[in-house]
Amino acid sequence: MIHIVLVEPEIPQNTGNISRTCAATGCALHLIEPLGFRIDEKAVRRAGLDYWQYLNLTVHKNYEEFEAANAGKGRMYFCTTKGKNTYSEMNYDTDEDLYFIFGKETKGLPERILKQHPDTCIRIPMIDEARSLNLSNSVAVIAYEALRQQDFGALKREGELTGRID
Repeated sequence: MIHIVLVEPEIPQNTGNISRTCAATGCALHLIEPLGFRIDEKAVRRAGLDYWQYLNLTVHKNYEEFEAANAGKGRMYFCTTKGKNTYSEMNYDTDEDLYFIFGKETKGLPERILKQHPDTCIRIPMIDEARSLNLSNSVAVIAYEALRQQDFGALKREGELTGRID
């Protein structure tokens, strides 16, 4: 299983896009509080998150609670612009659970966390002048690379084209 972990996300639209990606791919989503928005039923409906019911969601009170609940359950990768490895250099073709941990939109992951895991900090290459990619885009890029390496697992569907092609 692939787990997407958002540490203190601030922008509800990003989390909405990420939740849709997770629902569509079967990835689990972990949200680590504090959140910059509400996720009660009324707020979710108002935001038009029509995939929310298909989401495997866990909310954690803080990073320490997440870490305690998931320690030793799989491989953890810390997604940051400061990573020494690119996301595509890593091998995700495994039976182990994979956890991709992303920081908040304005600050990324705390330095103390990055320093504890230098070998599993991964980055998406980009030009020096770019500060970072949008969080929901980053999640999609990394999640789909892991799925690609696993030959898309349960997502593979055979079919034929329908409709007209001109």
